[in-house]
Amino acid sequence: MQTNSVICADALTVCVDDRTLLDNLNFNVGKGEVFALLGGNGAGKSTTLKTFLGLMKASSGSATVLGHNASTQPNQVQKSVAYLPESVTLYGHLSGVENIRYFLSVAGVDKSDDDMFAALRKVALQEDSWNKALSNYSKGMRQKTAIALALLRNAPVLFLDEPTSGLDPAAIDEFNALVSELAAGGATIFMVTHDVYGACQVAHRIVLLSNGKLTGSFERAGDTPIDTEAVHAAFAGRNV
Repeated sequence: MQTNSVICADALTVCVDDRTLLDNLNFNVGKGEVFALLGGNGAGKSTTLKTFLGLMKASSGSATVLGHNASTQPNQVQKSVAYLPESVTLYGHLSGVENIRYFLSVAGVDKSDDDMFAALRKVALQEDSWNKALSNYSKGMRQKTAIALALLRNAPVLFLDEPTSGLDPAAIDEFNALVSELAAGGATIFMVTHDVYGACQVAHRIVLLSNGKLTGSFERAGDTPIDTEAVHAAFAGRNV
């Protein structure tokens, strides 16, 4: 993992009407780091993600990605990142290859068929499914297709929203292995999740979010995954 700052929250505060959704968040995410923001429902995870994507504006402080302020330069941020929502939005009547080809064309990215096939192999999507309609895909297969699309866009930063929700254990292991491989290749991964186990397996660093405030952090030591029990205890509000 490298330490060059790619994503930065600097006293980030977001208020809507009279509610404070995010309260003075401060953190940096380095190049090649898998960073997990862990919190329950209503903790502020989605607000944080939307603010970094330029879909919500900071009330004070800043959210920056690759040096671009997400509130004042949302277009620059969105051009340089890939976003994987919890429910991947792809066209069910198109095949995996057709979806990728279409969305690349919309983004103005020119890739050959060989490039697309290489990306699909990299994410371990079964070759016999490439030309089948996405309506026949499992959620895990849809996730892999979306990740292949992100790879082909050559985005240096990936934002993931509950990426393992609804996946079976084998698919979760495959997904985590892919995320680790992408980070090892220099991609910066920012994921929001409530999956303690999955976050501990794949993240270099976990930060806890509760009621819009950061309440604790855990960091991986070398190749040893973060202690699941310690994170779970903190997540549940117990002393550790």
